[in-house]
Amino acid sequence: MPMYEYTCLDCSEKFEELVSSSTVTVTCPHCQSQNTVKQFSTFASNALKSNSSCGTCKPTSGFS
Repeated sequence: MPMYEYTCLDCSEKFEELVSSSTVTVTCPHCQSQNTVKQFSTFASNALKSNSSCGTCKPTSGFS
């Protein structure tokens, strides 16, 4: 089950939640509101940066 980062639009609380499906409604643990939005994970954005080909990085897979 993946863990996602959420922000509550009612109280601005930021929290993480293990979610089994993208269609599950997530409730804020602080105010119990279901008015939450999934955030783009900092971890995911860093992973995308490190795997991108900028032209200056050398490949690490052994291919030239």
